[in-house]
Amino acid sequence: MPTEEAKTEAILKAALELFVERGFYGTPVPAIAESAGVGAGTIYRAFPSKEALVNALYQRWKQTIARAIVSDFPVDRPPREQFRIIWERMADFALSHPRELSFLELHHHASYLDAESMAIEHGIIEFGVQMVRRAQEAQAIKKADPLLLMELVNGAFLGVFRASVEKRLKLTKEMLMVAEQCCWEAIRA
Repeated sequence: MPTEEAKTEAILKAALELFVERGFYGTPVPAIAESAGVGAGTIYRAFPSKEALVNALYQRWKQTIARAIVSDFPVDRPPREQFRIIWERMADFALSHPRELSFLELHHHASYLDAESMAIEHGIIEFGVQMVRRAQEAQAIKKADPLLLMELVNGAFLGVFRASVEKRLKLTKEMLMVAEQCCWEAIRA
């Protein structure tokens, strides 16, 4: 008989797949239960609501990508190298966790995200803003609103990622690093 922990993991895995495939509103709890091989009551014992479930999943993967990006970040390196490192870490995450990145992108702006989920998102944004400001002080990148520069780069990264999800491009590390060079050229001073 599966443990409660194994059942919770099955629920999270099923929810991830269904939320990516059908979206939050298009995914009823009974469908998650069926896919996870548990009863709906088991889901509600682990998560008080569908919103709590989506937030648990969001927090897990947003924290995972945040750790991948900021852990042991080389703050003493030149801005160009820092940019490459962040991009490469994002690329590695996208290549190893495409469903999870798709989930995060589909749900990062949703009204059902709670304060804890939004705090994780804001922490990542603040890290990026501070990195951009340091690069601007070093006159390595354009003097523009840091959020604007971040969104330009993030949008380019996610556009390439989305093109691979939609089978218009075959996502490879090499392709992502070509895109990295192009993005750096777009924002450098």
